Amino acid sequence: MTSQPQNQPQNKTQLAIFIIAGLICLLPMVSSPIALILGFTLASIGWAPSQVYLGALTKKLLAYSIVGLGFGIQLDAAVRISLENLPLILGSIIFTLILGFALTRLLKMDHKTGHLIASGTAICGGSAIAAVSPAIKANSEQTAIALATVFILNSVALFLFPAIGHALSMSQHDFGVWSAIAIHDTSSVVGAASAYGNEALTTATTIKLARALWIIPIALVSAMLFKGDNKKMAIPYFIGFYCLAIAIAHWLPAGEVVYGAIFEVSKRMLVVCLFLIGAGITIQKMRATGPKPLILGVLLWIAIGSSSLAYILLLN
Repeated sequence: MTSQPQNQPQNKTQLAIFIIAGLICLLPMVSSPIALILGFTLASIGWAPSQVYLGALTKKLLAYSIVGLGFGIQLDAAVRISLENLPLILGSIIFTLILGFALTRLLKMDHKTGHLIASGTAICGGSAIAAVSPAIKANSEQTAIALATVFILNSVALFLFPAIGHALSMSQHDFGVWSAIAIHDTSSVVGAASAYGNEALTTATTIKLARALWIIPIALVSAMLFKGDNKKMAIPYFIGFYCLAIAIAHWLPAGEVVYGAIFEVSKRMLVVCLFLIGAGITIQKMRATGPKPLILGVLLWIAIGSSSLAYILLLN
């Protein structure tokens, strides 16, 4: 008779803490890796709510966030930069995805997790994983493992890339191109490039936004590849709205202030999504998965980083 009243306030307290932690992720000082770790920590100590199906909520929130991010894509600049660097951009994406497919089979790991890691490496880290995940109907655990892998490598890139760039005496432009191709997330690209110089930052940001346009075809192709036994492929609706958001921002520039606000809110909502994704995985699940996802991520990163660096250096 006394056990249930004692447990009920405890559950309510844990739920309140979980909700407060999610709201804190809306604050600008909370980065994506911190949000993921926070959700992961609460899940590991058993404070993630079991009465709420986080997977369905996260997928919807991810879709809305991706659509909102479309308002931040500068279409004309992205298309121009894409054409100027098309061989490197397209070549690196195709190379990474094919290599990711081969290594996933070689390592005998989960195909969806491997594809998410490859997509994140090929395009733009967490944003690409967030877009491709619902397209291939990946579950929260597969998405969380892919995101965790990418975020670990992002953290290393912030310190490693500027050091390599200075050691090789790379120009501002060349380093900007290299960092945009070889570093996963836009936030880490900006961080590494800004540490190298203003020109590197401008070049890297523009190219990274250009690469973000490839989320659309990659998500569509991914949906086709993982359609399973379905006779008809259902194109994820958010991809169409993502394209529409880019078109609206381009053809109706008068709403620039509104678009900027939507873009910033969407970025913060994406951080909340990462918190929820982190809450869907525990230490026990990570142990069960093993080291294969990180091995795949490192191998892909070394391949794309070294090949793109060689390509850039050989051109000069």
